[in-house]
Amino acid sequence: MRAIRHRRRSIPALAALAAAAVAAPVLLTATPAAAHPREGRLAKELVEEVTARGAYRHLAKFQQIADANGGNRAAGTPGHAASAAYVHDTLKKAGYQVSYQDFDIYEAHTKTEKTFVFGGAEGAGGRELATAAFTFTKSTPAGGLAAPLALARVDETPGCTADDYRAGAFTGKIALVKRGACTFVEKQRAAAAAGAVGVIVYNHSGTTPVRGGFSSPEEGIIPSAGITLADGEALAAAAARGEVSVRLDLDQEHEKKTTRNVIAETRGGRSDRVVTVGAHLDSVPEGPGINDNGSGSAGLLEVALKLADEGADKKGKGPANKVRFAWWSAEELGLLGSEHYVAQLSEKQKKDIALYLNFDMIASPNPVQFVYDGDDSDKTGAGAGPAGSAQIEALINGFLDKKGKPHEGSDFDGRSDYGPFIANGIPAGGTFTGAEGIKTAEQAKRHGGTAGAPYDPNYHGAGDDLKNLDLKAFDTNLDVIAHAVGTYAESLRSPGK
Repeated sequence: MRAIRHRRRSIPALAALAAAAVAAPVLLTATPAAAHPREGRLAKELVEEVTARGAYRHLAKFQQIADANGGNRAAGTPGHAASAAYVHDTLKKAGYQVSYQDFDIYEAHTKTEKTFVFGGAEGAGGRELATAAFTFTKSTPAGGLAAPLALARVDETPGCTADDYRAGAFTGKIALVKRGACTFVEKQRAAAAAGAVGVIVYNHSGTTPVRGGFSSPEEGIIPSAGITLADGEALAAAAARGEVSVRLDLDQEHEKKTTRNVIAETRGGRSDRVVTVGAHLDSVPEGPGINDNGSGSAGLLEVALKLADEGADKKGKGPANKVRFAWWSAEELGLLGSEHYVAQLSEKQKKDIALYLNFDMIASPNPVQFVYDGDDSDKTGAGAGPAGSAQIEALINGFLDKKGKPHEGSDFDGRSDYGPFIANGIPAGGTFTGAEGIKTAEQAKRHGGTAGAPYDPNYHGAGDDLKNLDLKAFDTNLDVIAHAVGTYAESLRSPGK
């Protein structure tokens, strides 16, 4: 699961795109199970056959690959290439139609990231601030960019819209903006449109600089960097008393690389009712990514293999609907693999996708069983998913209820690969077990584990390895994948509970 700093689109933008998009041709409906006597057979068989022990061998392979390739499986590296080859070759042997989908990405190498306060009100000057260059920022001129600061308005959406930048006050200056409410891309664009020649974003919490970024060098239109909350508040207070000048010095190189998605689909099944299931295969450079997202990738692979055992690899003998499995690359850089995939689809191909199921981090060591809130019953964040998403949520919740597994909703916050699908009106759903968020006392009481600690304390770190997983949570979510795939492979008119 990618960090918030790389979010490419705001959730309101996703909702607007989804509203404008043409929905899938066959909307999911929740109907009594008795109305469809075939339903449940394949799902039941897959749930019985798919086990955590079976899927664990794929996790062990991903760990082995990372160990042999510098400790990670990041997009554009040999570790990811080897992971993709393992998935591809395993599925090809099982009889699937398998293909690679190559696309270009960029890697950022920061040489210089400094902010120096050299002029202004008493106490403001003569300081160098801890600074983090945004990923894919535009570099400053050699020696840095010196200019006065201009303060963007701090409100519920700080620095997100044009009215946060007073007309004429930002021309030729460096904008100081508080983090929050919208993407770094949107803050940068708004500042640049107001005439700013650079932007500094200060944090809304903690003691570290904002580590923001963009998805590609093309999105970095003015030099952009992050500083700490304390330094940002001190600069804002000083600038409110009088002019404060800073020198922003950023030097970053951008290296072009090629990476690939792996796409596998059943040979049989209706091609106008495609059940698409995805997980990202890449890790961050800092670690092997065994929970994030070796867990989802291994889960999909094991379910796909068991589905092949049921005859899904043989045309005419498989399930009613075509099932397409996808292992995305460059999710950690901003959903680039899934965005590339959806962008190259024709309108008909988009309409042929009946639904999308996403599984990203399903074995967190301090887990909560989250289910994407397709109907917006929690009334938080982005709102409901496209029509049909509520039925996917109901199917998963009903299955977990029958197994006696507690669960709770999770907002479509744009941090995983469902984003490009819901942006195009395709129903979506899935599960995950938590990233860097903190488990509450109530959650610990319901789900077990440690209150006040992250769901995954090794998130985006070297410790995200085979030793730091919750295999019970992994097993539960494997059953969820098996049940959902088996159900929708047979019929889209599946019972919600």
